[in-house]
Amino acid sequence: MKNSYRKYLIVTDIDKSWGFYINNLGRNVIEKYTEYPSKDHPDQYVFTWEKGRILNEFHVVLITKGEGVFESNATGKIKVSDGDIFLLFPGMWHRYKPLQKTGWTERWVGFSGEIARQFLSNGFFDEKQSIISKCNQSEILNFFNTLFELFDKQPFGFQKLASGICLQLMAHIHTIKTGGSNIEHLNSMVTKAKGMMYAQIDNAINLKLMAHDLGVGYSKFRLDFKKQTGVSPLQYYLLLKIEKSKELLLNTDYTQKEIAFQLGFDSDVYFNRLFKRKTGMSPGKFRHIGYNSST
Repeated sequence: MKNSYRKYLIVTDIDKSWGFYINNLGRNVIEKYTEYPSKDHPDQYVFTWEKGRILNEFHVVLITKGEGVFESNATGKIKVSDGDIFLLFPGMWHRYKPLQKTGWTERWVGFSGEIARQFLSNGFFDEKQSIISKCNQSEILNFFNTLFELFDKQPFGFQKLASGICLQLMAHIHTIKTGGSNIEHLNSMVTKAKGMMYAQIDNAINLKLMAHDLGVGYSKFRLDFKKQTGVSPLQYYLLLKIEKSKELLLNTDYTQKEIAFQLGFDSDVYFNRLFKRKTGMSPGKFRHIGYNSST
């Protein structure tokens, strides 16, 4: 084995109170026909193929060269290869290994904390979809390399700095997971759509015509837009109008009826009802609170 790097960290109560902390990280080059896994890891991380293991933390494992197999009680046995990431969840039985004829290069980071647990409870990542492909991207490798460098130098506050980098790593992995190989198209289309919406914020909008102008069918446009933003095109457009109305309420003397008319709402009654539903208060109350807080 060569080009190996690994760190197993002493985690303090202060680190844990931050809500997201790194337990271990490393890189291994597993040559062809090499025993795997090696026996020189701490006891809680050592496993055999026959028995597998269960961890009490999250792991992100990136394979950048070679092929192998991953298996968990949630996924069954799955082939993994160059560019695949597999996720390990607390309490999930799993095992994995490279093929003897290829070996593999692996990078990993293990982490814990209340914030980390939200990934599971909020459904951003799923034990049943532990494999995420097409992750052999420069951004992903840069996150790992930055973490390795940070834990080599261990400057003051390095655990907190590392938690931010690892969160960026997870955010990028989630983007790949949801966008797949279509990320550049999604980014371009949604960015253009947002610009078109803002340009027409004072008017009614025809979203089906917008989809046509963007070169996609409306159903796909709606699905891809929601995949990228979390809301439908119509809801996003209405939220833009609400944000614009907040500016007008705080920075002009326009009446609520005038603002509703200026932003293209059918009636001030509908505007008032929508504003309260989106913000939790009426336009009048929002204006009153805003004026009072600025004086």
